[in-house]
Amino acid sequence: MAKDKSRYFTFLLYPESIPSDWEIKLELLGVSIAISPIHDKDLSSVEGQKYKKAHYHVIYVAKNPVTADSVRKKIKGTLGDKSVAMVQAVVHSMENMYLYLTHESKDAIAKNKYIYKKSDIKLINNFDIDRYVTLDESEKKELRQTLLEIVDEYNIVNIRELSAFVRERGSEFGIDGMKYVNEVISSASGIFRLYFDANYQCGYRPVYSRSINPDTGEIK
Repeated sequence: MAKDKSRYFTFLLYPESIPSDWEIKLELLGVSIAISPIHDKDLSSVEGQKYKKAHYHVIYVAKNPVTADSVRKKIKGTLGDKSVAMVQAVVHSMENMYLYLTHESKDAIAKNKYIYKKSDIKLINNFDIDRYVTLDESEKKELRQTLLEIVDEYNIVNIRELSAFVRERGSEFGIDGMKYVNEVISSASGIFRLYFDANYQCGYRPVYSRSINPDTGEIK
């Protein structure tokens, strides 16, 4: 049976089981990696032991879909046979996994886990969480419907006008910036063009893009 493949993985590293130059060795792998602050204040459930054994949480982004076994072998070949534990694919949210590096994810906060410093996260080979955070299909549909309702109700006539509206009033509709807006519009450009053209043909003209100073963000 074929093993599941992914590009996004997480695993644990224990300080006593990795070489002193482990960060450099990971960098030489040439893949994007995020490493948590050392988790040395995680409470233990073992009687007589206050904290769990100190460890790092690592997010590993493969260049192509691979198996967890492949990642495990690569890390062992780089850092040693006893270096890595619990290699598994990130099956849900990369954003949530990234927040867990410092225990700022919703589940970690709900469990009242110790919060580590975000500034102590180590990023290797240009790891950028924004590249890996995406909307699922239901979220895309919901955002698309919200945007179409905005275009219709507020007589938006083009993408620049919509962008200005989002900057000024997006928070009222739960929209934080244009990243996902652009993604949704690009996948449904035909229907947005129909809405924009219809508003323009009805005589509506830009309002929001004229009301914001592009340098200061102030409403004129």
